[in-house]
Amino acid sequence: MLRRVGPTLSHFLLERKNSTGYSLCSREAKMSRPVQAQRLEGLDKNIWVEFVKLAATYSKVNLGQGFPDFPAPEFLTEAFVGALSGKNHMLHQYTRAFGHPPLVKVLAQFFGKLLGRDLDPMTNVMVTVGAYQALFCCFQAFVDEGDEVIIIEPFFDCYEPMVKMAGGTPVFVSLRPKAPKDGKLMSSADWQLDPAELASKFSERTKAIVLNSPNNPLGKVFSRGELELIAELCVKHDVLCFSDEVYEWLVYDGKEHIRIASLQGMWDRTVMIGSAGKTFSATGWKVGWTVGPDRLMQHVRTVHQNSVYHCATVAQEAVSQGFQRELSLFGKPDSYFVQLPKMLQQKRDQLVQSLDAVGMKPIIPEGTYFLVADISKFKSDVPDDPKSDEPYDYRFAKWMVKNKGLAAIPLSAFYSEAHKNNYNNYLRFCFAKEDATLKAASDILQKWKQEKISS
Repeated sequence: MLRRVGPTLSHFLLERKNSTGYSLCSREAKMSRPVQAQRLEGLDKNIWVEFVKLAATYSKVNLGQGFPDFPAPEFLTEAFVGALSGKNHMLHQYTRAFGHPPLVKVLAQFFGKLLGRDLDPMTNVMVTVGAYQALFCCFQAFVDEGDEVIIIEPFFDCYEPMVKMAGGTPVFVSLRPKAPKDGKLMSSADWQLDPAELASKFSERTKAIVLNSPNNPLGKVFSRGELELIAELCVKHDVLCFSDEVYEWLVYDGKEHIRIASLQGMWDRTVMIGSAGKTFSATGWKVGWTVGPDRLMQHVRTVHQNSVYHCATVAQEAVSQGFQRELSLFGKPDSYFVQLPKMLQQKRDQLVQSLDAVGMKPIIPEGTYFLVADISKFKSDVPDDPKSDEPYDYRFAKWMVKNKGLAAIPLSAFYSEAHKNNYNNYLRFCFAKEDATLKAASDILQKWKQEKISS
């Protein structure tokens, strides 16, 4: 029998010291080299992480985050339950990576009808994990180091970090408010681009412009004239357009949502982005899509197949059935796409009245389920602090949720760092809520008003 002599290999390694004096196998050894990728530098902060936590801790009424607290339509939830519990066991397995065939087929039919062109479901449509992933795929597919991407302010906050993560440089241009002359409440239509300023942002380095109409947070629905200006500049400078249209069905007061891809010269350079979460009031399902020419979509597919690869089959099946229903009812009174904006317009008007009654001046949105309100008359409650690094509306929103139990989102969160303090007297509220929720918010505001009067 051979007997092992001398120290074992594990003992040798434990005893051996490296050049820094630490054992190679010591639990005390830590990496000293930087681990974070440079493209993440400065992108760690997120408005939703902070304010969702605040709302969960303090709020009695949450009008901050953008999701409905009323149920999704019954026909959609029934389709989901049927897909989940039905006899087609393959709905529990992978489906086609770029989109469940029944869903891409009906999306091609539906958007082909809207755009007035034949769409190939296999090449012109791709399903994503919500519109968020669709946006990420676009930036990763088309933006290179040194490319510039024009972003219209105020903007949904993920645009800027996604541009930077792709190596691009965001270039900002602001919608500027023009007070109405008749003394009426301001509308989101009163916030407009300066044509000369917009034109000055285009250069040989410009790769794309991000268009969000209807716009979150403002609720602006871009007019045909405004879209034609953007389209003209895109064609002139050979620039792509990422068109975020997740609120396409949520337009009010007879306004029309115009798809920029339908304008002359724009189909070949536009990727349209949509969301079942906003379309069918089911944000937790995370089903989105992109629509565009194959010459662009092939690159979006490349990013998708090398990142997320696949979306939940059952949710896609349910959404496909929802769209099949809406296609058959298109433009008719029973269509959910007709009924939902009518319901939300009433809720918008309810919240507008509640805010206006207490002196928070609302900007009446033409679309989405958000509205922005001016809090200037409430500055006595939260005096300005010149020493604070935070924009005023951040501090006001935090104070309001902690002291009044009402959650909202500061508007400056939707602006670039250079412009935050130019628009820090506004809050964004979500009105896609049950009537009881909006009534509770109104009660908080009325009580607040009475406290101000008596103090």
